[in-house]
Amino acid sequence: MRIRKKPWAEKYIQDHGDYIVTDPKKWLGKWQQRFAKQQPLNVEVGIGKGRFIIETAKLHPEINYIGIELQTSVIATALRTFMDNPLPNVQFVLTDGANLDELFYKNEVQKIFLNFSDPWPKKRHAKRRLTSPLFLKTYQTVLADDGNIEFKTDNRGLFEYTLVTMNNFPMTFEYVSLDLHQSPENESNVETEYEQKFSPKGPIYKLIAHFITEQPGD
Repeated sequence: MRIRKKPWAEKYIQDHGDYIVTDPKKWLGKWQQRFAKQQPLNVEVGIGKGRFIIETAKLHPEINYIGIELQTSVIATALRTFMDNPLPNVQFVLTDGANLDELFYKNEVQKIFLNFSDPWPKKRHAKRRLTSPLFLKTYQTVLADDGNIEFKTDNRGLFEYTLVTMNNFPMTFEYVSLDLHQSPENESNVETEYEQKFSPKGPIYKLIAHFITEQPGD
């Protein structure tokens, strides 16, 4: 989807460098220095307008959150919303989320959120899906042994693809829902802007999964 360029975005980002990073590789191994406290680190890849990460961080001040977004205009919009009430446990990063292993150390991240990622429906584009084996390998590197991935989508095809790729990787599923908003977990569900808009048109699918780690003697 083409994003309309916002002429104010770049300067806004420059003016709020305490909360947004544009040179993330320089912070490899030093992310905790950008937060008020050293706490477990969760990452959202593709933050949209920022509602999910902001509201989730409010609910969990005991966790630090990094929101990654590639589009300058998109992350600037999220940042502007955030600056209405800044939180000490949130940082934004303007970069491509494809290579998390170049941004974080091994086992540094406790949880990765993938919310309503681009489904890339054409078969020849499958490797671009954020739950393709190539991406899963990267997530496995940066996630702690007891860490997990939370994935939400309204695209049935992408959800089925994700179930297969994660199962084959292999990963273990902690939770799978074919209709999140009709499940008990919806009581604690934090909606994204996209989710609020499109959930009336069909079910929201969700899963939580973790990588299978080899035990001594395996």
